[in-house]
Amino acid sequence: MSKTLALLHTQADGSLPKAALETLTAAASLGQPFDVAILGAGASAAADAVQGCGAAAFHTVDDPAVAQPRYATDAAAATALIQASGAELVLAPGTSRFARSLPGAAHRVGAQIDTHIVALNAEGGAVRAQRWFYRQRILGAFSRAARPWLLLLDTGVFAPWQGAAGAANAQAVAVAFTDDDRRTAVTGVQKPAADAQTIRPDAKLLFVAGAGWTKKQKDGQFHIGEAGALILDFLGKAQASLGSSKSLVDIQGEGQETLTFMSHMNQVGQTGSTPRHPKGIATCCHGEEPHAVGWRFINERRAVNLDPNCGWAQGKADVLYVADAFEVMAKVNALL
Repeated sequence: MSKTLALLHTQADGSLPKAALETLTAAASLGQPFDVAILGAGASAAADAVQGCGAAAFHTVDDPAVAQPRYATDAAAATALIQASGAELVLAPGTSRFARSLPGAAHRVGAQIDTHIVALNAEGGAVRAQRWFYRQRILGAFSRAARPWLLLLDTGVFAPWQGAAGAANAQAVAVAFTDDDRRTAVTGVQKPAADAQTIRPDAKLLFVAGAGWTKKQKDGQFHIGEAGALILDFLGKAQASLGSSKSLVDIQGEGQETLTFMSHMNQVGQTGSTPRHPKGIATCCHGEEPHAVGWRFINERRAVNLDPNCGWAQGKADVLYVADAFEVMAKVNALL
């Protein structure tokens, strides 16, 4: 049985992100003793906040050098925490911060590392992980004999841990950061205004727009401006996350007028993202396999399309509304 470590990091305000709490659930689900290691600002307080998770011991790096995300300091801190715990199996959230720094830490401790893990199970003392291969069409289960073994877990797979706080009595791990480690600094954060943000991973609803929004409508005219206004109005009122089919985002590269707020970052499907929202509604999409494959983890799927024989009607949606999306969304916005 491998000694397990849940390796986490804090956010700028000192709290643990949702992905870190999901990692705690994953560690506990293996049914074997595990330690918790936390790096970042307020790491000791964060350890106290999750004291009831069942960990045997807590380790922290709360040095000011790791208060901001930075490859050099994060890799050094993660290396020190893994070595201090003596862990052979390390579970970590697949956040941008760890996806950037943990491969370097794995190299320093002589570990193997795998990313995008979507399931874990322990049978007979052996841990097996699952992840998707071949553009998310094949689900593979595998294990490794090499130790240490680092696993970065995809978000939205495990339920966030919930429990009582307490006194974790975390052991502070000293790290000798050099001046070179600190030479990169975050001078500020640039982000879109709240009403301009269209990708919301924690939203309860995913709204996907297809290329039909940019085609000629029943009056024989384009209504791209109206389409954009309807979609943005809905996103603002419902606080939904915006997705897109590949055909719509590709239109921009063909020089055709399209929705200005749409980019490849919004693409959902075989060559895009695989979101995990509780509910999803597709509008003006055909529901073909490359696009619908990205919807596999949406719990409730609905679609609006004028074609009753589109792909969504072939078992890919729970409910298909055969209707004009322009009229439907105008009515929905009015109700909201």
